[in-house]
Amino acid sequence: MKPDISVVIPFFNEEAVVEELIERIIAVLAGLKRSYEIVAVNDGSSDSTGKILRRCFSAHPDVIIVIELARNYGQTAALAAGIDHARGDVVITMDGDLQHQPEEIPRFIAEIDKGYDLVNGWREVRRDNLIFRKIPSYLANLLMRKISGINVRDFGSTYKAYRGDLVRRLDLFGELHRFLPALAYMAGARITEIPISVKERTKGQSKYGLGRAFGVFQDIAFLDFFINYLTRPIRAFGKLFFIFFGVGSLISSVLMVLWALGYINRVLDHGALLLFSIFLMIVGVQFLVAGILAELLSRIYVRTSGKRIYAVREVLGPTE
Repeated sequence: MKPDISVVIPFFNEEAVVEELIERIIAVLAGLKRSYEIVAVNDGSSDSTGKILRRCFSAHPDVIIVIELARNYGQTAALAAGIDHARGDVVITMDGDLQHQPEEIPRFIAEIDKGYDLVNGWREVRRDNLIFRKIPSYLANLLMRKISGINVRDFGSTYKAYRGDLVRRLDLFGELHRFLPALAYMAGARITEIPISVKERTKGQSKYGLGRAFGVFQDIAFLDFFINYLTRPIRAFGKLFFIFFGVGSLISSVLMVLWALGYINRVLDHGALLLFSIFLMIVGVQFLVAGILAELLSRIYVRTSGKRIYAVREVLGPTE
């Protein structure tokens, strides 16, 4: 029987908090008087996370699904695996490090009941490093609001609630779990945001660092292309073609006009400038060709993008 609520949690080396988190989630969901399931994804952990998840499954086989991935694929792939196996009308995603408080799940459900398709958890007070986390996060959220056109203050928060039919339509790849509100907005979702409390990590080790901050900005650049040009990449490359080819043509034309009017004796006297203009035109043509190829590739992508970004080793629990 399909449950009302699915809670999807990716775990990677979280042996210190797994059992406590799952027991707290069960206590909260049991109090809602709705059917539920917990989809726990072991993303290739090298510690005892997998063993503990199996123990939790043995204790609660009716409400827990454990997905063992073949290796560590990263948070986006782990979330995608959990969402693909989630059966609930409402799907809640959260981190597995116990910084997200399970006791706030009813607030997300209440907003979904009001008619929203996605409820985003906004980390109003962040307990992160200023240089490595807070500043990059502020800049990333600022850029995402500009690119996507939606007023979400915390794109990177994993604590979210979705209508099941919405989240199953969203294609996750790369590290795009951070930008699900933008993808949902493209799909026509009604989005709201609620403040959440984030507890300081007391057990386990953070998986975030400066390297991930750089990765976020790379993903933003891709998402800008994805939102604005994926189905029409020729427009992105076409703009570059007109800029480079136009400037090159303008320089060449000015040289030719000056020569025709007698202001310069020979065009070749300005050989460096002439070569530069020809170079710009060649680069412009290359951008045009790249745009045509990107157009073809994007159409192939749209038609064939059914491949999963993860491999499952084993699934424990009901899946139908």
